[in-house]
Amino acid sequence: VQLQAFGGGLVQAGDSLRLSCAASGRTFSAWNMAWFRQASGKTRELVATIDRGYTRYYVDAVKGRFTISRDNAKNTMYLQMNSLKPEDTAVYYCAALKVSNLDYLYWGQGTLVTVSS
Repeated sequence: VQLQAFGGGLVQAGDSLRLSCAASGRTFSAWNMAWFRQASGKTRELVATIDRGYTRYYVDAVKGRFTISRDNAKNTMYLQMNSLKPEDTAVYYCAALKVSNLDYLYWGQGTLVTVSS
């Protein structure tokens, strides 16, 4: 299994950005997946999850602004980020196959999102 996250960039506060996570593997539709982020000098934190039944979870900090989705036909997961804030600045990682609430078996390489004020 390989995950590749992309779509990060430099935006201004209030802007939108969509991250994508392309996955290899024939059982993508069965995977629980997630987005995490890690800001400079901070520990990695969970952002959102989506399971194989499309049940979604968001941490409070992004609820109402971010939307996680998946397209099983394309083996791709997305994170639509609206109303971005400087505190959203971080490297964003996608992850697949849940081991525990904060641990997944496979991880993408990360994509940097920088939000300027």
